[in-house]
Amino acid sequence: MTDTATETRSFEAEVSQVLHLVTHALYSHKEVFLRELISNASDACDKLRFEAIAKPELMGEGGELGIEIRWDADARTLRISDNGIGMSRDEVIENIGTIARSGTRKFLEALSGDARQDSRLIGQFGVGFYSAFVVADRVTLETRRAGAPAAEGVRWVSDGSSAYTLESIERAARGTTLTLHLKPDEDEFVEPWHLRELVKKYSEHIGFPIRMPKLVDGKPGDELETVNHAAALWTQPRSELKDEDYQNFYKTLTHDFNAPLAWTHNRVEGKQSYTLLLYVPEKPPFEAMFSGRDERKGLKLYIRRVFIMDASEQLLPAYLRFVRGVVDSDDLPLNVSREILQENRLVSQIRAACSKRALDLLGKLASDEAPRYAEFYKSFGNVLKEGIVEDNDNRERIAGLLRFASTHNSDATQNVSLDDYIGRMQAGQEAIYYLTAESWVAARHSAQIEALAARGIEVLLMSERIDEWMMGYLSEYRGKRFQHAGKGELGLPLDAAEKERREAAEKDAAPLLDKLKKDLGERVSAVRLSHRLTESPACLVLEAHDMALHTRRLMAEAGHAMPAAKPVLEINAAHPLLQRYATESDSTRGADLALLLLEQAEVAEGAQLDDPAAFVKRVNRLLLGATA
Repeated sequence: MTDTATETRSFEAEVSQVLHLVTHALYSHKEVFLRELISNASDACDKLRFEAIAKPELMGEGGELGIEIRWDADARTLRISDNGIGMSRDEVIENIGTIARSGTRKFLEALSGDARQDSRLIGQFGVGFYSAFVVADRVTLETRRAGAPAAEGVRWVSDGSSAYTLESIERAARGTTLTLHLKPDEDEFVEPWHLRELVKKYSEHIGFPIRMPKLVDGKPGDELETVNHAAALWTQPRSELKDEDYQNFYKTLTHDFNAPLAWTHNRVEGKQSYTLLLYVPEKPPFEAMFSGRDERKGLKLYIRRVFIMDASEQLLPAYLRFVRGVVDSDDLPLNVSREILQENRLVSQIRAACSKRALDLLGKLASDEAPRYAEFYKSFGNVLKEGIVEDNDNRERIAGLLRFASTHNSDATQNVSLDDYIGRMQAGQEAIYYLTAESWVAARHSAQIEALAARGIEVLLMSERIDEWMMGYLSEYRGKRFQHAGKGELGLPLDAAEKERREAAEKDAAPLLDKLKKDLGERVSAVRLSHRLTESPACLVLEAHDMALHTRRLMAEAGHAMPAAKPVLEINAAHPLLQRYATESDSTRGADLALLLLEQAEVAEGAQLDDPAAFVKRVNRLLLGATA
């Protein structure tokens, strides 16, 4: 079969599923199809303008770039045309026949069964084109790639069921024309005033003119008029823009139905000039939830209003990859490449400015609208924590934006800032105490924080997988050092009397410590008298720079070879179990008690015992001995 042949092709199985859902289920926002198709047309114009930088002849055949919307009430058709880049036959098959191949299954997996919620997914996995089938029972696409001969036009037709036809046609103009044959109950989409309202609502600030026929006696005439502002929103003065303008532009930019949580719009002039328009989304975009860090698409780069590329890896650090928006530079060369971006000094300055503006925006949101910031933090808090490791210059600013659970609260809500903590620190307290654990419950009930709790000292409770890694890079905040409650010495302030009591207690406990270390042997690196415990008999403690035990387990489960590590066992010599052990004359029972103390401490840390059966036997022997 040659490229000029007419052929019928079946959709892939997953594509058919998406088509069925789009056609029969996702009706809550059916007018979204117009925004999606106009956005696709705008992208085609952007791509042509970019390719024409290297090949100016591509612009010679089609006049000013733009989009046309025409309708025929009698035939019940709606037509959307652009004179952008167009597509070849192979590109039609790849881009239309398979939807977004990498995202289709994830799209299906993301569906919840709630039509209102699921309709919000249209466009977020490359299925925006198929939103046409929400209102149409047949769609015809005719296209020709810029620079290709007229004979290489392509016609694609489908009723949105299981197949589509491809046909080679003669097409004089470059670009794409999409004709929607409307369903019987969709007459509103051949109403000119309604179409104008939808363009105003969704596509007012598309950077290309959207033209519609002028009405003559209520009928579409031959003369066209521009119905949108046809100017990029970010180029306009902030004083002339309303919140609604920013919100609608965000939805066009991101295919998100939710309004943005916050935004900032800045024009920078000086040694170099550029404009920033940055948005913080309300919820994570679905592609960000499923894609890896290397696949993010945050900011769009324009140079003198010419779209260049999605380039968030150069324009924003990875920990701000949730930020969406536009950067428009007056000074970068139009032929800039990703490699040049990585080395360009001007790009480094823009990147620093984007980071600063984004952090300023989050800081303002946190201080002025705490409940909304709390919702943001639920979605993006762990991503923000990456900045503690990655961005040394802004580390303290990022730390100020973090929120934690703490012993100040009775639940696991992460709403305590480091500034809140410092504001509640006791007189003479020099450290910010925290504990990392597998869960909030494990942290909240850890024996390691008993002495701190008894003194009324607040402890930050960290239970996210990233926390241990992050805290390895966060040594202090506003001059206050961080102290892990389960590592090293607590460093609590002591008066002379307290010091004297501790020295006496350690002297009295020396024989008990020696006996316990002898019974435990190489299973622990040391046995010490604890100043952490008030109620529990024992706990495990690490040296100041050791990796937390739960983190070691996670690393081992992930296949990383972990060197052997022996914790320190700290004991509460005043606990009845230790007093019983100290007076136990039976060496076998004494050894059982010693091992039980260690295993209890390991279980409290979430460890899986090496020999659970032996543990059960020890417990049973001790229980039987106690009742004998």
